[in-house]
Amino acid sequence: MKLADFLCKKAITVDLQGTSKKEVIQELIGLLAEGEAIDKKNKNKIFDVIIAREQLGSTAIGQGVAIPHAKFEGVDKLTASLGISKNGVDFDSLDGEPAYIFFLLVAPVDSAGPHLKALARISRLLKDKFFRDSLKAAENAKAVLKLIALEDERIG
Repeated sequence: MKLADFLCKKAITVDLQGTSKKEVIQELIGLLAEGEAIDKKNKNKIFDVIIAREQLGSTAIGQGVAIPHAKFEGVDKLTASLGISKNGVDFDSLDGEPAYIFFLLVAPVDSAGPHLKALARISRLLKDKFFRDSLKAAENAKAVLKLIALEDERIG
């Protein structure tokens, strides 16, 4: 499974405006709705299930990365948005550092395998400091997609 398999190409921003966990999550869900990866009428429900997941424990994995995620009955396939914050956002990270790179993942309720594979794939790619730094420096969504394609190929 490659990131390009589930990342909505129309749901990428290198200029997240949110300054709090909730604002960032709302913005990333909004990108999925604008990119037609989710139904606009489900935005609030998806927000609620992601916030409920965050209450179980932060999805900020450290090193400036957060992967808010949830399963939702109103989606028929795994999809993700990607946002990059220039200033960083306090996301209750395990290492206490702000998060800059956000992958928001929404999966169908019955997709435990693909959901876990997607989380593992994102985590694996973002362990590479050079890749993280390259994403943070990307000037637009097109540059982000190119970086992801190259990293997907490199990791295999």
